[in-house]
Amino acid sequence: MSPISQPARAQGRIGIATLPTEATIPSATELRRLATAIRLRAVAMVAPHGLGYLGQALSAAEQYAAVYGAAYRPGTDRVVCSPGHYVIAAYAAAAETGLIDDAALASYGQNGSALEAIGTERSPVPEYTCGSLGQGLSAAAGFALGDRLAGRDGTRTFAFLSDGELQEGQVWEAAMFAGHHRLARLTVLLDANNSQVDGPVDSVTTIEPVAAKWQAFGWDAADLDGHDAAAIAAALAGPADHPRVLICRTSTRHGLASLPADADGHFIKLPPDLAAMAAAELSIRLAAEAAGDG
Repeated sequence: MSPISQPARAQGRIGIATLPTEATIPSATELRRLATAIRLRAVAMVAPHGLGYLGQALSAAEQYAAVYGAAYRPGTDRVVCSPGHYVIAAYAAAAETGLIDDAALASYGQNGSALEAIGTERSPVPEYTCGSLGQGLSAAAGFALGDRLAGRDGTRTFAFLSDGELQEGQVWEAAMFAGHHRLARLTVLLDANNSQVDGPVDSVTTIEPVAAKWQAFGWDAADLDGHDAAAIAAALAGPADHPRVLICRTSTRHGLASLPADADGHFIKLPPDLAAMAAAELSIRLAAEAAGDG
């Protein structure tokens, strides 16, 4: 992807570097490398604090790699990060693809930084992110309908949701709205990692059958291995007559074998020794993937 210099859509964003002119589908190896790089950056972001939302980046890395590496056109398309604590993955992906510079990324989670640990209205890169869960799809549907009414038929909206959010009634109201209006330029990437702060999602509320529920609201639904970035990228590239949801089955431990077996995937503790082990593990894998051995 050849970079051009142009401003981001929103004013006041920080650390914007060069932006890709158009989306292409990289190779499966390139997408795996991007997912590994996202994980490595997330470890570096959490390490100074000793704990944080690393598990969300581990589970969603391939989804962000597929969107930022193969589909999203900054300045044209929109990204919504509904669960605000997932913004760590958005920051890491944006940094790796040249949308946030390293100096900005280093301020993650620090007092006064625009890169807060939980996304807010000040967060760079996503058009919208939520503190309270379950609201992002409403914003995404509004963006998609607004773009249609304004004649911006080429603009796509990518909304990142979590499976725990499906317990919120507002999600289904927005899904019904988007299905009724056939907002075909709207795509949801649903991180189905079966994890929330109170424990496994399926122990809190039964949400299955997920695909059938979305289909009942007029959506195209695909159930995918959420750690196969190439499959996600291919699904993003296909034509759509309806809004679509990619149900990405994932794990909050994926891609980091050095995590202890009892690590809390929702809010991972990362003391210095574990942070060093994790960074070394991911750096070795990244080098192998860059050499074509991954």
